Amino acid sequence: MPHLMELDVFDAKNGNLVVFEKLIPGNIKRVFFIYGVDTEQVRGGHRHHKTWNAISCIQGSCRIYCNNGKEEKFYNLDSPNVCLILKPEDWHTMDSFSSDAILMCLASEYYSIDDYIDEPYPNSTLSLTI
Repeated sequence: MPHLMELDVFDAKNGNLVVFEKLIPGNIKRVFFIYGVDTEQVRGGHRHHKTWNAISCIQGSCRIYCNNGKEEKFYNLDSPNVCLILKPEDWHTMDSFSSDAILMCLASEYYSIDDYIDEPYPNSTLSLTI
């Protein structure tokens, strides 16, 4: 199941520094972010064969639904120093974006359509559709 991690924050008079390191196995091969999402929209709707993800709402807030085939849970991301670690088997969707939300993702693999599994687990009771 995914887990939340509090990231290291270094406070200074001239601003704060949040560090993303040692979050997922291997190297970070891809970084992307999502913004400008309508509050009613649902994003995601997949899991992976290989890719680990570390996701953080670096501005605003959103909700992440996760299901690993055995358990399902919602996570609220509303702080830039909190990160959700997703294993490859974690089916996930994102919704309830605030109007100013920026959701950043660090991925362990380069993009490949063959790594995506779009079929949700059959036990999904809380699942959101896209």
